[in-house]
Amino acid sequence: MKAAKHRSGGSVAPRWLRVSLPAVLIIIWLVAAAVGGPTFGKLSSVSTNDQAAFLPANAEATQVSEWQSEFRESDSIPAIVVLESEDPISPQELPQYAELADDISGVDGVQSDIVAGPIPSEDGVAVQYIVPIADSEQLQETVAALTEVVAANAPDGTTSYVTGPAGLTADLANAFGGIDGILLGVALAAVFIILLVVYRAVLLPFLVLATSVFALCASILVIYLLAREGVISLSGQSQGILSILVIGAATDYSLLLVARYRESLLQYQSRWTAMVKALRGSSAPIVASGATVIIALLCLLFSQLKSNQSLGPIAATGIVFSLLAALTFLPAVLLATGRLAFWPFRPRAGTAPAAESASGTAAGLEGARGLWKRVGGLVARRPRVTWISSLVLLIAAAAGVTQLQAAGVPQSDFILAESDAVKGQQVQAEHFDAGSGSPVIIIAGADDRQEVLAEVKQTPGVTQASFFTGSSPQNAPSGPPSGQPSGQPSSASPNAPSGPPSGAEAQSAPVVRDGRVMINAITDKPAQSEAAEDVIRELRQIAPEANPEVLVGGTTAVALDTNVAAQSDLRTIIPLVLIVILAILMVLLRSVLAPVLLIASVVLSYLSALGVSALVFNHVFDFPGADASVPLFGFVFLVALGVDYNIFLMTRVREESVELGTRPGILKGLVKTGGVITSAGIVLAATFAALGVIPILFLVQIAFIVSFGVLLDTVVVRSLLVPALSYDIGPRIWWPGRLSKEPARLPLEPDRSLGKAASQRASR
Repeated sequence: MKAAKHRSGGSVAPRWLRVSLPAVLIIIWLVAAAVGGPTFGKLSSVSTNDQAAFLPANAEATQVSEWQSEFRESDSIPAIVVLESEDPISPQELPQYAELADDISGVDGVQSDIVAGPIPSEDGVAVQYIVPIADSEQLQETVAALTEVVAANAPDGTTSYVTGPAGLTADLANAFGGIDGILLGVALAAVFIILLVVYRAVLLPFLVLATSVFALCASILVIYLLAREGVISLSGQSQGILSILVIGAATDYSLLLVARYRESLLQYQSRWTAMVKALRGSSAPIVASGATVIIALLCLLFSQLKSNQSLGPIAATGIVFSLLAALTFLPAVLLATGRLAFWPFRPRAGTAPAAESASGTAAGLEGARGLWKRVGGLVARRPRVTWISSLVLLIAAAAGVTQLQAAGVPQSDFILAESDAVKGQQVQAEHFDAGSGSPVIIIAGADDRQEVLAEVKQTPGVTQASFFTGSSPQNAPSGPPSGQPSGQPSSASPNAPSGPPSGAEAQSAPVVRDGRVMINAITDKPAQSEAAEDVIRELRQIAPEANPEVLVGGTTAVALDTNVAAQSDLRTIIPLVLIVILAILMVLLRSVLAPVLLIASVVLSYLSALGVSALVFNHVFDFPGADASVPLFGFVFLVALGVDYNIFLMTRVREESVELGTRPGILKGLVKTGGVITSAGIVLAATFAALGVIPILFLVQIAFIVSFGVLLDTVVVRSLLVPALSYDIGPRIWWPGRLSKEPARLPLEPDRSLGKAASQRASR
């Protein structure tokens, strides 16, 4: 009778509750998935990739953008059509190019009345057209149609490109288009293969993947509704990170629960009893880990960049649903399937390995076998050597962080795939002023406009500058480059700019709005390049000398202000995240010393990952640099997720230390969590690596940093550094908590094979 009761785990809940509760939970999640799943394809309709939309309101480029809306009559975005000829273009051939301007004006979505061109180059082998795209909502479709029309009607012997802000934005949006399908498919396939290898079960990987997918569907539904109502700003980057984060986090939490559930099934016949015990043992670390990530992500609300501010609640929403799915849907389907979920290796009650001491085995490693017994033995035999060696390795890797070039990159370098717009920008830079497609915008007082214009023209790097007269495209130069060949269309042509490059007011007076005028300045530097940003800095120093109220903006200024804000965020958010996580760890572990050491280890792991990544980016992938937000995003994800694994480890260590003593508890906690945490780390690294399939520089860099950092944290920090350091410190690791002063409740036989000092440590 007693044996039967033991195998069943004692009394269980009524049958109606054991049947109805899992069924209700499964139905709720099925409904959430059915409603949220179709919403996945709608995210792009509420997403924007406009860098200027994410700047803080007080940024100078933002103020210029607001002033621009006062001057322009439409929200058009300029595309630059560039034609490069194999032979020099004669004056007699220019009428053919003028006919192409008419074809361009007829494209749906093009603001036909202010198309400028053809504008010949000084070397006479290229022409360009400035084509305002009137409908930004249909930008991709309009650019695609424009590309097709230009290719079909361009004169023989020419190669055509559609570039400029509109062309680059369209290619960027096309690159992000893979997020909806390819990214999710690659991530799920990688996770499925890993789960098959880890569990060697047929059904269980599907249950874990379903948990991740259902969590993603529910979070997408909420985020879509928030973005549609304008509560948050969704970008392609945020969308990709959300998918990866939810799949990785939900799988990690599921792995921890499944490990505890399988462990309980070896002790209890009743699946209900086993699940109750599994939830009791895993829910606290899962909730603590999830809360840590959520709070760390919400710290992004203090960012100056609106893109970061929005990513905080977007990603936090995903983690909330990951927690809910792992603690409700997964237990429900595991209860419904029982031991069948683990087929063909079903856990049987009463087959748990006995914790018998063996000769040469350190206290806490009884019953352990395989890799984690050997790792635990290394920690017990050589704790100081182990943690010092790990520390030296991490410090050496962190030395490479000085090589990280994270000052931002031009938008043309964002796209790693073949891009017609990127090629076109290179061709344009060869034949025209490099910045002609993305002019600098200066807002000045009307009374001092001539003084400001003179200062702007004298600024090194500026090739021409003129007032906005209202009849040329908003972001286009007001006149063709100087020195152009004869025979070009006159300024009276409907497809030509309205004023000469000098910007003189003889032909057309500048537009004045609220006592301000707008100046378009062309530079000889590629837009958003470091050299172009230097011109912006110079203008912001020189122009205000003529008028203190002068504002300098434009595409390059947006990039510059974005980088400045991102670097400021790095100094603000990193300390905030560390303080928040430290406080959570202190409450969870009821200690001060252990949390401080855990935070220090994770920060060192982050710096090591960043150092190795910098060397790989510079010398293996030959990247032109990194977005200024890369270090911040890498920090938030690595620190928050790295602490997750330390929470999984140290909560189990504390649980075992209460019964066995600190040092045996460390070894047993390491053995019990070693397999599941390593599996979770591999899964998370694989999911973030899937970001690399999207040909966007920022996402590829984040994919490498986080994937490598997670593996480094899992293999070195959590497996060797933290256990060995904690073992060496002993009970004092829990200082000033009560556990640091109390002896073990169940003292064990010291291990004589370890020597006198090690035996004394192992018995405490």
